[in-house]
Amino acid sequence: MAPPDVDLTVYPDECDSFGHLNQAAFLSLFERARWEMLARGPGMDFFTRAAASPAVRKAEIEYHAPAFPGDVLRFQTTLLHVGHTSFTLRQSARRVQGDALIATAEFIFVCIDRDGRPVAVPAGWEQFMNQRSPGGTLRRLTVNGVNLGVEIKGTGPAILFIHGYPLDHSIWQAQVAALEDWMRIAPDLRGMGQSDAPDLGYSMATYAEDLLALLDTLGLKEVVLCGLSMGGYIAFELLRRAQNRIRGLILMDTRAEADSPEGKRARDVAMAQAREGGAQAIADAMLPKMLSPRTLRENPALAEQVRKMMASMEVAGLLGALGAMRDRPDSTPLLKELSGIPTLVVVGAEDQVTTPDSAKIIADGIPGARLAIVSGAGHLTPLERAPEATALVVEFLRSLSPEAHSHGHETI
Repeated sequence: MAPPDVDLTVYPDECDSFGHLNQAAFLSLFERARWEMLARGPGMDFFTRAAASPAVRKAEIEYHAPAFPGDVLRFQTTLLHVGHTSFTLRQSARRVQGDALIATAEFIFVCIDRDGRPVAVPAGWEQFMNQRSPGGTLRRLTVNGVNLGVEIKGTGPAILFIHGYPLDHSIWQAQVAALEDWMRIAPDLRGMGQSDAPDLGYSMATYAEDLLALLDTLGLKEVVLCGLSMGGYIAFELLRRAQNRIRGLILMDTRAEADSPEGKRARDVAMAQAREGGAQAIADAMLPKMLSPRTLRENPALAEQVRKMMASMEVAGLLGALGAMRDRPDSTPLLKELSGIPTLVVVGAEDQVTTPDSAKIIADGIPGARLAIVSGAGHLTPLERAPEATALVVEFLRSLSPEAHSHGHETI
């Protein structure tokens, strides 16, 4: 079993003349937390046994709030990347009382032998680290008046993954893991996953403002958008507000049209279900529509993962999202205005929620857009057919150059 997160107490001798935990002591605490993690797991001599000492090559620390004597800080450690001789860790420190984020850090280590020569990362290191909580540690950021859980990995050009309803950022796990040369940002939207779920304040405009504020907080002027289902609706709203910040667009299992009168009534019925039966009722009703019959039949573990994800949502977030989708504007007139933005449209061949016909409307409406129809997938293509979806994303990102604007329709 993976070791637990590490709690360390701040002592007076670690603080400066103002009573704040000083930066040198903070670096020491991050290191102590790593040693404690090893001690509770494979042993403090894990690297020594392999004759591979991890030497810090690069360290970046961001201080978010002060810590004081007597504070108990909880250190969480996530493995971001493993190469042949190097690996990258992200650590966060949160004050246990009040769960306030105090500091975050990233460390790049190179494994060396006694003579200082690079050697391979010891076998078993990645396995040990990946036994930790699924999805790793989320960074928590307050933007636009709401606290969001956000997975942030890597450096380089940025891609923002926007999940659908009623899901969370983990639907992008395969795609996030594959894009090592990109900064991957995968937030839980307000009301879902580990983000705050206020009783009021939901609309496509609000979701978009949350994400724009997130990009501002991260200092990002330009991103590629990748949105699924409701995430696509939010992407359209982002394009209305900040088209100049969008370098490329990936739309998965979504549509541009607004809800029909019948669709609006169905949202109201779902809201009543959520009020009466909670998230479990929504999960039970939606699961057969979310996945293809083949996935439901042949991959019960994935079906259960999706069911649990949907059943874990807060009712306030469900109601807010349903109302926002019901009242969203028609984005079809926007499509022709997106000329010049490289666009990939992906849809599951068996998607019952946003059908291939809806995807074709988007692809035909955006000049130069490419449409890919993924066989055997329902509404959750990045989960159901993760290798195919990931390959499409990787290929699209590689094509983002001034002369590379492919278009057309294909089935894979």
